Amino acid sequence: MEKAIKNYNTLGHMAIFAANIFWGFMSPVSKAVLSSGYMSSLALTTIRMIGAAAIFWIASVFTKKEQVNPHDLMMLFFASLFSITLNQGCFIAGISMTSPIDASVVATTIPIITMIIAAMYLKEPVTSKKVLGIFLGAIGALILIASGGDAGESGDSNMIGNMLCLAGECSVAIYYVVFRDLIRRYSPVTLMKWMFTYATICCIPFSYNDIAAVDFAGMPTKIILDMGFIIVAATFLSYLLVPVAQQRLRPTVISMYSYTQPIIASLMAVLWGMGTFTPTKIAAIVLVFVGVYVVNKSKSKAQLDAEEAQKQAESNKTE
Repeated sequence: MEKAIKNYNTLGHMAIFAANIFWGFMSPVSKAVLSSGYMSSLALTTIRMIGAAAIFWIASVFTKKEQVNPHDLMMLFFASLFSITLNQGCFIAGISMTSPIDASVVATTIPIITMIIAAMYLKEPVTSKKVLGIFLGAIGALILIASGGDAGESGDSNMIGNMLCLAGECSVAIYYVVFRDLIRRYSPVTLMKWMFTYATICCIPFSYNDIAAVDFAGMPTKIILDMGFIIVAATFLSYLLVPVAQQRLRPTVISMYSYTQPIIASLMAVLWGMGTFTPTKIAAIVLVFVGVYVVNKSKSKAQLDAEEAQKQAESNKTE
């Protein structure tokens, strides 16, 4: 039984790690698409949502049919609002006003925000291990971010842009915590086909003109392939994997994996000959994974309640 639970949790760790790998690759690929001038960030985001929604609906034809009750359909709209629409909308608006380095630094607040919301909403304990793990992971991520570019880039910093990026991180943290039980009731395909449909409906009215202005016929093959990666890997596959992790892991553990994205960026820089591995970067990567490990080993509310019940039972026996 214990081995089965361990394997069940391992699948969750593998799923969220893979999702963050895809997101780590997406940043430079998205930058390449946007730098080409063929489309705006708003157009790319909406095309990403439309493409993912279409693939999830096609996938649903080949998977087990699930009936979603009307109340849950309404809740899925709000889950979509926080996890996709607000998260991506705030981030895109924010990144256009601030520097990539500042946006990356803001992203390191996800585990902290998630821990606070989980403590308030789920009554999850804020243990010393959790705090230590988040601290270690944040230090490692910040070292990687600082070593990944020129500090002068932050000259484009803008407080409104940083606040919008922070709002995007808060929205996804709320999604991880508040909608945990809803996510556990349905399969990932069923969840995401509805969530991306809602996200598409919300975004099209604001991005119609941007999409209409895209010259798809004159687009180079490389840009089309990059868009294919963004839609299929960084959106469809990654969002297919996130519910797998949500059904198996605590929200704070899931959020800790966001610290692995700077690692992916560093690896890409090395592979593309744009950077090298230094002892500092290696130490930072180790800190990130140690942080994830420590948070995973921290005790949940259920574990602490079970220990308290066991102590009470033993106390009653001695009496």
